[in-house]
Amino acid sequence: MPTLSGMTRVPGRDWRNPSTWHLRTRLVLVAMALLVAICGAVGLFSYASMDLFLTRQLDDQLSNASHRAIEFGRPGPGNSGGRRDPLEARGQGVGMLNARLEDGAVSSAGFLAGDATLKSLSRDDNAVLLALTPNGVPVDRTLSAGAYRLTAARAPYGDVIVTGLPLAEKESTLASLVWTMVVVSAGGLVLIGLAGTALIRRTMKPLEQLSEVATKVSRLPLDAGEVALGVRVPASAAHRGTEVGSVGYALNKMLDNVSNALEARQESEMKVRQFVADASHELRTPLTAIRGYTELMRMTEHFTPDGERSLARVQSQSVRMTTLVEDLLLLARLDEGQPLKISDVDLTQLAIETVSDEKVMAPDRIWQLELPEEPVVVRGDAAQLHQVLANLLSNARKHTDPGTKVATGVMRSADGSAVVTVTDNGSGIAPEFVGRVFARFARADAARTNPAATPAARPAVNPAVATAGARSGAAARSASGGASSAASRAASGASGRPAGGSRGLGTATAAPTSEGTSGLGLSIVQSIVEAHGGTVEVTSRPGRTEFAVRLPAAPPSA
Repeated sequence: MPTLSGMTRVPGRDWRNPSTWHLRTRLVLVAMALLVAICGAVGLFSYASMDLFLTRQLDDQLSNASHRAIEFGRPGPGNSGGRRDPLEARGQGVGMLNARLEDGAVSSAGFLAGDATLKSLSRDDNAVLLALTPNGVPVDRTLSAGAYRLTAARAPYGDVIVTGLPLAEKESTLASLVWTMVVVSAGGLVLIGLAGTALIRRTMKPLEQLSEVATKVSRLPLDAGEVALGVRVPASAAHRGTEVGSVGYALNKMLDNVSNALEARQESEMKVRQFVADASHELRTPLTAIRGYTELMRMTEHFTPDGERSLARVQSQSVRMTTLVEDLLLLARLDEGQPLKISDVDLTQLAIETVSDEKVMAPDRIWQLELPEEPVVVRGDAAQLHQVLANLLSNARKHTDPGTKVATGVMRSADGSAVVTVTDNGSGIAPEFVGRVFARFARADAARTNPAATPAARPAVNPAVATAGARSGAAARSASGGASSAASRAASGASGRPAGGSRGLGTATAAPTSEGTSGLGLSIVQSIVEAHGGTVEVTSRPGRTEFAVRLPAAPPSA
């Protein structure tokens, strides 16, 4: 419903509370209230002044009429010693009232009607006249003929002469004045209200521009990436000559400062990303050399059992470091926005493959598939989408106890997008950690809760397995993750790589028996999903944790 200021009601706003109203609405209402008060005061003053003026005028007429009545009723030779009725005098106006009181009784009384005939007063009217004080002071009384202004004066010949004039003309004049003031005031209020609304709207326009600029800035993603703060308050609303202009000027200066800070932050981020990418790339060569020489030594040299375990430990840690380096390199590439290798990807088939890999790595979990009858196809990078599912399943495997049920679902939502869910009935994620599971290097205090975080607690590598893996020529790769722990259930370091599965960078091979979390797995999931224009969410409570990936569906084939 429109208001006086042209604004519409906002759902949920309490219009009974003035503090929630728009400033423009409040200004208009305050101005209108002041105008109403002024009009009311002027009206009351005008009414009182007019009433006083008319009363004085009527009193003058009444005084003259009273003197004429007294003189006309004086006994004289012309009236045979009697007293004449003042109403018989010439020039009496319509409604004129006269009465003669003798010895406490009404001897004669009446008033001139509209047809110039003499009308008598009632008994009640006579009682009113007898109650008057003969001091010549006018008073208002109501008679059967209407309201009258009466005065009683004692004549020199001893009688009391009562003279009265009707108040109808005065009351009619005052009523006309009231209606005139009401109509003029109402019309003036409407015109002034409309003009004031337009003026206030125009005056408040710069504030609306400031609000629009602030709203646009509030919607910009300022947390990461390159941000261009090109929006500014127009120069017409950002001059320092007025209060509103000063606010606009200050806002522009603040935006300039924020823009410079964002540019500095962006430059710093780019340097860090470049450093991480360069360092990761440079570390791959020495790590590969360490792994190669370790494998060569195990194939050509003979060690004691302790030496064999130590060498296996060196190899497993070099594999873990290689995994971390490649994760960092992948994140750096995703941050740079490198183009994806786009093709049609069947998420249904992808889910079957990744779940099959996890069954081999963790047969002590209950792995379930919930697939539609028709394939769910999206456009994306097959290797990276494979890593998304692998990381989510690896995260579920590494942070749940044996016997946990892990269900992978693929479906098509009502809006046509593809949805992939990974749900388990484990212990759940700590509520205070849910909001940052996708942060990089986020691990729910794994150093205190994850046995795999301390070297002393990590199981030794089986030399026979390590030697067999080395002799087979497979590059030993471990999936970053940790032992079962409810406290570190949400560790986003699950950079899972199923045996024999493709992750887009390198190949996955037999892993050592100990796993450690890097805190990058779920960060990689989020970065890959966002690079595909999708979203990933997590909901968790004791007994149910679900990661849901939503991706745009592939367009239908021509």
